[in-house]
Amino acid sequence: MQKTLLLTGMLLCTIAGAATTVDLTAEASRPAANDMVRATVFAEASGNNPAELARRVNQEIAEGLKVIKDKPGVSVKSGRQSTFPVYGQNQKIDGWRIHSELMLESRDVAALSELLGQLQQMRLAVSGINQLPTPETRRKAEDEATREAIANFRQRAAVVAEVLGKTYKIRHLSIQQSGQMPPMPMLRASRTMAAEAPAPIPLEAGESVVTTTVSGQVEVAD
Repeated sequence: MQKTLLLTGMLLCTIAGAATTVDLTAEASRPAANDMVRATVFAEASGNNPAELARRVNQEIAEGLKVIKDKPGVSVKSGRQSTFPVYGQNQKIDGWRIHSELMLESRDVAALSELLGQLQQMRLAVSGINQLPTPETRRKAEDEATREAIANFRQRAAVVAEVLGKTYKIRHLSIQQSGQMPPMPMLRASRTMAAEAPAPIPLEAGESVVTTTVSGQVEVAD
């Protein structure tokens, strides 16, 4: 009885030793057109009377909202709003600054470009523009990158198995998505610039790069 158990144990060890687990990673990238634009505009005022500053800022924001809501295809929501002291000598409060933002989004690049020019003419300054793919465009690029990344993973697994002279099977897969947009300059416009800039802001959509990374384990065995 003891010999039988010993032989069985040796057989199990031999079978287990014939299988090897290999960790692999593969990736693929696809371009995604930046067919959506997000922009932030703001009103800001500084002075000694917080109530008067708030009135001025709120009025400029309200006037901007009227123009934005008349523009088809552009959505808007409130952004950051803040009131903070301005310190002078001896760290004493010398005045106040009030800042209020509106965040715009549109799939019509030309319409938003024209709108930003109008808002600057109304004394609203542009603090940032971000161009990115719509969810549908990004999803399509991700699906294409995922197909290629999985194919690359299987190809690498086949190469490993071929070199070892064995067959393989996939034990585990992990799929991660990432995206990289080209850097966009942050725009800062002074009051003077806003008054002198009625022309549309030139925008070039470009592309973002969507990457799928596939990592996992394959088992190679006789």
